[in-house]
Amino acid sequence: MAKPAGPACNLRCAYCFYLEKEELFPPRSPHRMSDEMLELFVRQYIEAQPGERVVFAWQGGEPTLLGIGWFRQALALQRRYGRGRVIENTLQTNGTLLDDGWGAFLKEHGFLVGISIDGPPQLHDRYRVNTHGRATSSRVLRGLEVLQRHGVPFNTLTCVSAANADSPLEVYRFLKRIGSRYLQFIPVVEHAAQAGATAPAPPSQDAPPRMSPFSVGGERWGRFLIAVYDEWIRADVGAIHVDMFELSLAKWLGIPGGLCVHAETCGDALAIEHDGSVYACDHYVYPGFKLGNIRQQPLAALADAPRQLQFGLDKAHRLPDACFACPVLFACHGGCPKHRFQAQDGATRNHLCSGYLAYFSHAGPSMRKMADLYRRGRSPAAVMAQPNT
Repeated sequence: MAKPAGPACNLRCAYCFYLEKEELFPPRSPHRMSDEMLELFVRQYIEAQPGERVVFAWQGGEPTLLGIGWFRQALALQRRYGRGRVIENTLQTNGTLLDDGWGAFLKEHGFLVGISIDGPPQLHDRYRVNTHGRATSSRVLRGLEVLQRHGVPFNTLTCVSAANADSPLEVYRFLKRIGSRYLQFIPVVEHAAQAGATAPAPPSQDAPPRMSPFSVGGERWGRFLIAVYDEWIRADVGAIHVDMFELSLAKWLGIPGGLCVHAETCGDALAIEHDGSVYACDHYVYPGFKLGNIRQQPLAALADAPRQLQFGLDKAHRLPDACFACPVLFACHGGCPKHRFQAQDGATRNHLCSGYLAYFSHAGPSMRKMADLYRRGRSPAAVMAQPNT
């Protein structure tokens, strides 16, 4: 994930884990990937890809702060170093700065856009506010209308927090109503800043963190997923694509990979900051997880460093004993390591464990039916015509 604007953002979402990253950089330093660094990154990233398809994922902060001209330069560099490869671009944005100029540009160059929106205004605006503490939902929806007017493909990313966790169907139906057909739900699990901390730091298993008030626990996360799943499995299979549910079906089909959160190992989703610093993951942009800088070492070497490979393997190796006896381990794989800070069996259990257990157990019977349909050459959507789904 490329962070060309670093932690710079025109919003101040209460639960944002990336705003604190400003402390990692010199005061008043520009949060903008320089022309020299952009060229270095584009060249090294393309060279590091093993296949003919190369996907650039631009995230933030808020990447649209850089302006269309910056991205035109990025595309020119992709053409220069692409050497005939198929190059695609994705952009994750809060949507508030999108206008017709952006719409035309994104359509012309085939960007896939992710829009961050947490549900209807009364839920979205609880935590997603601008730098003056004001609501942002109207501007996000205007940005979404820009994408729709220009025919730009988009998906929605919804953070599930204390504001909307108890309103799953209201959120789900709203997202469908505004035209989203590809939905991603991400649980908000953040710890309060440690007293006296001088730099961002991950939770310590020696001192379990105090959770921030906007975070969700396992039970609420599980109830949210189950409520949305029950509506989806009755009427929306094949029409609405929810990343968690499609990942689940892949698990029941024995297909590896998918979302890193539920992959057996991780370590492939590195983050590069605007200054060229590379970190183990965008959830681990902490000094202790900095791998180096592409000015000194090639991106491919940083990605394949023994330290990073071990980071990925630790996801599977550092599980509590109870996980290995869990009936849904094949689907869950312990969740994201960032959320593992509840001591158990000499290791750490995921903060959302109870929710994952509840959801995967609940979805199991219908997942088995869909997997069977798929293996017989039929559409999994046929499950909606079967009783007791």
